[in-house]
Amino acid sequence: MRRAAVLGTGQTDHRTRRTDVSMAGLCREAIDRALTDSGTGWDQIDAVVLGKAPDLFEGVMMPELTLAAALGAAGRPLLRVHTAGSVGGATAIVATSLIRAGIHRRVLAVAFEKQSESNAMWALSIQPPFTAPITAGAGGYFAPHIRSYIRRSGAPGHIGALVAVKDRRNGALNPHAHLRQPDITVESVRQSPMLWDPIRYDETCPSSDGACAMVIGDETAAESSQRQVAWIRATAMRTEPTFFSGKDHVNPRAGADAAAALWAAAGITDPVEGIDVAELYVPFSWFEPMWLENVGFAGPGQGWKLVEAGETRIGGALPVNPSGGVLCSNPIGASGLLRFAEAAMQVMGRAGAHQVPGAATALGHAYGGGSQFFSMWVVGRTP
Repeated sequence: MRRAAVLGTGQTDHRTRRTDVSMAGLCREAIDRALTDSGTGWDQIDAVVLGKAPDLFEGVMMPELTLAAALGAAGRPLLRVHTAGSVGGATAIVATSLIRAGIHRRVLAVAFEKQSESNAMWALSIQPPFTAPITAGAGGYFAPHIRSYIRRSGAPGHIGALVAVKDRRNGALNPHAHLRQPDITVESVRQSPMLWDPIRYDETCPSSDGACAMVIGDETAAESSQRQVAWIRATAMRTEPTFFSGKDHVNPRAGADAAAALWAAAGITDPVEGIDVAELYVPFSWFEPMWLENVGFAGPGQGWKLVEAGETRIGGALPVNPSGGVLCSNPIGASGLLRFAEAAMQVMGRAGAHQVPGAATALGHAYGGGSQFFSMWVVGRTP
């Protein structure tokens, strides 16, 4: 298998409404920044991989058709990826696979969402035939799983607020973040309105317009780069049904299996020791301790203790979401790719004010659907 590396990344400024650009313009903002960051010209791009969450979110069916020219796909292969909320991570892994297989030398991966032109709550609340109704959007669906986690682990009620404060303050260091709240406190979070018990308003991700892009290259392209690259050491994807007898919504098997495969492929036996920074897909604050356990950073019922001890802050043993994560920016189709890109930025030393000092190895993580799809990668400063 050939080696692959992230040559450069780009992302938009994420906002509630980006009325200044169309969907095509939003994607090009991220693409142009990724090309500049990687020192890559359009003539060097061999293929384009586009990630997009459900088309119903904007009501634009098969946007890859109308976006082909803006994505620079004219005359090049164009692939569309869709794995619900994990689609950004899956997009990066599909692009990586094209490099590792020796099919292409440089691939452009891009993902986006323009939620201001949609109604995602409505789109998530419809009842397709032969499926259980969600009725209250993503928050209503996931709140019972969080309650189950609290009962199992015995986590105190303030843990979600601690995560929200950490991520929102981290987001204040990120110039691209949608929500930047340097003065947020545990008290203000716990006084915010309850939306879906136990999820409060300030523990919830925003609805964002935004896009992310990255250029992934082969070993020759990486070694010829004038800047530090992020070597892709391992990738993993796993899937399970949304509902089945015995499904564990608190600790999904697909997530645990993907993580186990990832650590094995990366040669990591102790994830806390082997990873310097993690970008986890945390749309509601309580998912941080849940995913810490699911991917193997902590044992069952122990994830919240890492949060309470401050170990997931910048400067802790395992900084989680120094970018602010999904709690600060949530263009759903791009949210997973942002996690992967931010992990790459950390090991390339290009994360700016939210850079974790000395970060040499990082995890990018994404999940989607009803905890159905999982995508992860490990990137490092060296192969």
